[in-house]
Amino acid sequence: MEERTWSSRILPGPHGAGLSSAEAREAARNILAGLHTSPAGVDNVLTVVTEMISNASRHAGGATAFQMTARAGTVTVQVSDCSLSPPRVQPWAPDTPGGFGWRLVNQLATTGVLLHRGGKTVTATLAVAATVQA
Repeated sequence: MEERTWSSRILPGPHGAGLSSAEAREAARNILAGLHTSPAGVDNVLTVVTEMISNASRHAGGATAFQMTARAGTVTVQVSDCSLSPPRVQPWAPDTPGGFGWRLVNQLATTGVLLHRGGKTVTATLAVAATVQA
């Protein structure tokens, strides 16, 4: 049986405002619909997408590209930005707002960072289950 792959790549608009979490989540939902991903899997992917785009906006001047590739059983999310500083897990401070995003992404996915001439690309790969089709 042939393995199917779904992929989406989004670049920022002409005004350079960066990509919004809403745009990235919409692309992710469209891809996940084709996979018949379980509700828990959809939630996990959307959480990772939101956190990665938010972190690029908050810490790296905004996302310069978003790509998501899905195959049966796995989803890979890639977010690029202009910063050469890799993401880092913040010290645990439950009484302080924020600082949990990268920790959460690492709990839900296997992550990696590739530094390149234009900045970096952060990758998160998640295992996702499909719903049972009747």
